[in-house]
Order: sequence, then structure tokens, then C-alpha cells
Amino acid sequence: MADIKSLTMNPPTKRLYGNTPKIGIRPTIDGRRKGVRESLESQTMEMAKRTAKLLEKQLRHADGTKVKCVIADTCIGGVAEAARCAEKFERECVGLSITVTPCWCYGSETMDMTPLIPKAIWGFNGTERPGAVYLAATLAGHTQRGLPAFGIYGREVQDSDDGSIPSDVAEKLIRFARAGLAVATMRGKSYLAMGSVSMGIAGCYVTESFYKEYLGMRNEYVDMSEFLRRIQNTIYDPKEYQRALAWTKANCKEGPDLNPKAIQRSREKKDTDWETSVKMTMIARDLMIGNPRLAELGFEEEALGHNAIASGFQGQRQWTDFMPNGDFLEAILTSSFDWNGIRQPFMVATENDNLNAISMLFGHLLNNSAQIFADVRTYWSPDAVKRVTGTTLTGRAEHGIIHLINSGPATLDGSGRQEIGGKPAMKPFWQIKPEEAAACLDATSWRPSATEYFPGGGYSSNYLTRGEMPVTMCRLNMVAGLGPALQIAEGWAVDIPADVHSVLDARTNPTWPTTWFVPRLVDNARFRDVYTVMLNWGANHGSISYGHYGADLITLASMLRIPVYMHNVTESDVFRPSSWNAFGMDLEGSDFRACSNFGPLYRS
Repeated sequence: MADIKSLTMNPPTKRLYGNTPKIGIRPTIDGRRKGVRESLESQTMEMAKRTAKLLEKQLRHADGTKVKCVIADTCIGGVAEAARCAEKFERECVGLSITVTPCWCYGSETMDMTPLIPKAIWGFNGTERPGAVYLAATLAGHTQRGLPAFGIYGREVQDSDDGSIPSDVAEKLIRFARAGLAVATMRGKSYLAMGSVSMGIAGCYVTESFYKEYLGMRNEYVDMSEFLRRIQNTIYDPKEYQRALAWTKANCKEGPDLNPKAIQRSREKKDTDWETSVKMTMIARDLMIGNPRLAELGFEEEALGHNAIASGFQGQRQWTDFMPNGDFLEAILTSSFDWNGIRQPFMVATENDNLNAISMLFGHLLNNSAQIFADVRTYWSPDAVKRVTGTTLTGRAEHGIIHLINSGPATLDGSGRQEIGGKPAMKPFWQIKPEEAAACLDATSWRPSATEYFPGGGYSSNYLTRGEMPVTMCRLNMVAGLGPALQIAEGWAVDIPADVHSVLDARTNPTWPTTWFVPRLVDNARFRDVYTVMLNWGANHGSISYGHYGADLITLASMLRIPVYMHNVTESDVFRPSSWNAFGMDLEGSDFRACSNFGPLYRS
């Protein structure tokens, strides 16, 4: 068992520059004095307070810090109070706004006109005052002005003195806030490309206009020679290195060497590979977020980092042909723990596939958990499995399985050794128990990498994901003439018999981590069967994480004006701005038309 004592919990830590976004709550009111406004002041402000209480209780940022709401100082009855609210929100670093009201208000005078932040309106479904009328009128104003807003309206009528938030309203408030916080968190941060294009993979090509116009992010680049410079010049913390190496030797068990004996590396080479791999991990982290310890050692410039919320390591082939691969680096950084304890995972893409890195980032900001980077490698039909192994697949796997397996690394959280209610899970780091982190380490072996792939050596993480874990797979793709487009597949990691896994895994590469995935089948052209999902996946990689959060991804994508062209989310859970209704009755077609019409969120 891994050393639980070394897996202490780190407190929530803000590790990137830039203000932490807050949620702005705008209580709007009928501005008519001498009876009307006065009768509504308490009800309207209480509605705002209830909304703030709900969101602050339910949500955290991905770094573990608590979400804060900012409420306008007064109810907003006209343009002057709207301007005062906007001024306060700018000062308080509000990244998204929710307007709430139980009554009619003056639409264009009270609406949020801030162009770059996501906006929602909750119009109270009551009979005493026409909150729904304000909702409809102001959403129309947003549509007319090209400022799409989300409409929230409860299904059931409430009494005016009802202080509850109905479950359907709460669900939409939380979904909007979660996605809006993701939008605001990405803005101003960096994607760091460590290296360039790996083996001609299209996802490695960085489209800077996408980052600038859709995400509000910048791009940073370092050549992989920077790793050599820092290793050779000891530009890392030597004390931390000794502690990290000792922790690695104690907790990362080396697996069998499956290379033919003629090309197995010597014990001396393997030991050196461990040392280099640990240094590479520290260096990649320091490149992303900086390290004040480096300034103490005389490396002030290097201490700053690149303020990177996500990154990718090219590795193959220019690095891996002569140096240890980046598998340890990628697996440990994307896990929720290392020698410094349990902490927020980093988003680091294998092979510098920046589009999959952003897919991972979307998932992480929405569910706060680690993300599995994987090849969408092989569809195994029931007949093929029967032919190769003699076994008939059953349970969730009865219609076939997709082999998700990365060429070397994946987050150790993906082993599924954390639990919620006694079932496999991947949890936000602040919920992970030391014994769960230890179990993930124990479930993983580090096998000497396949020499034919990685002549320079290194170690690959090997584990099998526990089944019956709900997961969502997503992938952002770039389409010529269209731009970015998103795919989503909700489903499950599944268990198959151990002997069947051994046979199928050996046909690929048994040094790599495996997740057997089954999507939820629905009645549409992309999800009619498991094979169709595999056939229509738009790239060789995907990002996978815990839970069914496809609806949150759809909401986030609409905020960024990224259309979704493949998903199996229930239609009733699709939540997009009300403006999308004006682009046709076909939900997915209207999504494409609306995204094209309004254009990228940050387009200048």
C-alpha cells in the first residue's frame, strides 16, 4: 500500500494570475414609486439573496476555493441603477450575471448590457406580478441587441410569499453558473505548447484565432530543448527533487519489462530514466505556473511561469527518440496528487494535442475532477470478442465496447479507485481521502516503455479503470470553414472478464492504461449503436471524466458560440440562450445557425 502519510490534503490554492471570477446577482424591479416599487423591494431582494445562497452552497471553483456572489447594492428599477450595478460588478470582478425578478420591470432600462459576460434571467412564475412578462420582454431585447441571454422560468406557479427555489429553476441556475464560471475562468489565461506538432497529428496545430476569439486566452510556446536546459543547469528545486524522487521510489511501483530481452534497457538506464522523469515533471509544472523557489535560487525569469491553465507536451518523436518519454510527467500532473500531497490536477495533453487539452479543460472546469486523456482506439463488436476470446459480452458491454487507451500516460484518478456511495468515481481533489489516492497509486504499475515506440526510454502508467463508473467523453475539433465544433458522448466505464481484458489488451499494448467504454445509445444517427459512435468520432483522441455532464458542456459551448454536432444528451436537458429559438425548430441545426450568426464571444 502506498504511504498514506505522504498524501496529505493541500488547501485550495489559487495558482494562476488573474482575478477569481464572481457571480453577479441583479435584482430588477418595477421602478414606479408611491406604492408599486415599495411593495416589491423586499420580495425582489430576497429572491437575489436566495439565488446567491444556493450558488455559494453548491459551487466551487476548480482550484477548490469557494464561489462568491455579488449582489447589486439596490434593486434595479432603471438605467441609473443598472449603471451603478455594472460599475460595482466591474470593480468586484464579476464574470457572469443572473438577473432575478418577481415582477414587471423596464426591460431595456434594467437589462445587463455588458457584452462579454454570460447572462441569465430568472423570471418568477407567479400570478400577483408579471415576472414572466419581464422575462420574455427582456430576453427579446437581448436577442434584438445581439447579446444572447439564458431564460429561466419555473414550470409551476408559485405564491408570492414562497421563499423556495423550485428544483427545475435551481438546476438551470446551477448549470448556467457552472458554465459561466468556466467561461470567466479561462479568460486571460494561457495554453502552453511544450514542443510543437507530434507525428503530424492535426490537433497539435495551434489556431491562435480560436484561443483569442472563442476563449479569450493567449498562446505561449517553449521548445522541448528548454527541458534539457533546465535539467543540465539545475533550474529546478534540488530539495524538492530529492523528496519527489524518494516519494516516487516509495509509491510508484515498477511493473514488468515487456520488451524483448534484446532491447530491454539496463538497470542503470532505468534508474536514470526515473530521475529524469521526475525532473521533467517538476519542470513542466514550473513552466505552467511558475515556482517562487526558483527566484530564491537565482532564476527570477523562470520563476514566473507562463500562467498556463492548460498545456501539452509534444514528446514524440524529436524528444522520445533520445530522451525518456513524457508519460510520467503527463500522468502525475494530470492526477490529483503527487509528492506534495493531494492537490488540483493539471490539464496536460499527450502529444501536445491542444484541442484535447481544451476538451480536458472544459470538463475540469465543469466537474472539478481529473480528466483522462485517451486514444479512441478500437471498437470491439460482440462477435469480434466472441471470435477472439470465446466469451460472450454481457451487461452494459453486450452491444460492444470501445477501447480507450493512451499511448503511455493517463491520470491515476482514472483507475476508478476513489468512491462515491461505495461506487467507483473520480472526485474533486478536496473530497479525495488519502487512502483513495493511495489506492490509485497501488492500482497503477509503471512499466518500462515500449522501446520500439520510445527509444529514449521512460515509464508508462498501466492500470485498468474500474467499471460501472458513469463518464462523459468529449472532443473539440476544428473544421475548415466552420471553426470549432464539439462532440459529446455520455456513457460508462465497464467491466469485462479479466481473461478477456488480458487477451484484448495484449493485442494493443499492455504497458498502457485502459478504459473500456460504452456510450449510452439513443435514437439518433450518431448513437444508434456503439460502432456508430466510434465511426463518427472526429479525431483520434478524447477527454473522459466522471459523471454525466454533457448538458453542462452544451451550455458552455453555447456561451462560447461553439456548435455541438454529436451528443446523446436528453433533449429536455439542453439549455441554451433563448436567442437560439429564433433559428429554427431543429435544436442542433439552430445551434449551428445561432453560433454562426452571433460569432465568437471575444471577436473584435
